[in-house]
Amino acid sequence: MTCVSPRSPWRGHALVPADLRPLRNWLVGRRSLTARLVAACSSFSVAPLYEGLAVPHRDEARLLGLRPGQLARVRQVCLVCDGRPAVYGHTVVPLAPRHRFDRVFRGLGGRPLGHTLFADPRIRRGPLRFCRVDRRHPLGARAQAALATELPAGGRPLRAPLWARRSLFAGPGKQVLVSEVFLPGLPPLPAAA
Repeated sequence: MTCVSPRSPWRGHALVPADLRPLRNWLVGRRSLTARLVAACSSFSVAPLYEGLAVPHRDEARLLGLRPGQLARVRQVCLVCDGRPAVYGHTVVPLAPRHRFDRVFRGLGGRPLGHTLFADPRIRRGPLRFCRVDRRHPLGARAQAALATELPAGGRPLRAPLWARRSLFAGPGKQVLVSEVFLPGLPPLPAAA
């Protein structure tokens, strides 16, 4: 299952081969990814890559009920564990309706979004959806660019598809679409996480 096109359907299950079982545990966990990463490494940081207005991918716009070409607030980050890029994060927030969350989202900078989403009991996470993305998919291309930015000189480009997941978070009056692409620098998942 490789989503080479942004129109390809995301699946409700992750058919991860047996040799990638540790990755599967990262993929299907519904708790805060940020909290799990913090538990898995000794040094965690968020490297902001882009925050501002952009046109979401077509399938993202459909999921959020936006018209084609309609602007949304977009945030792209790289979650870094022990100096290595571990996850590329891509978040889309519709501009309307206006909501107090908009101000919080705009001011995140290097702070993790997960802390905000999971701290509010009124925000509910929808089902996780999965696919494998490569450089032909916008998320795969952006994850590749994030790796090039965050890796020291001499870092090699990716050739194999990467696993990605996404879910819609909904609270009173606002929806947030969060997509996460799992990078080769992902640390082993501790048993307690």
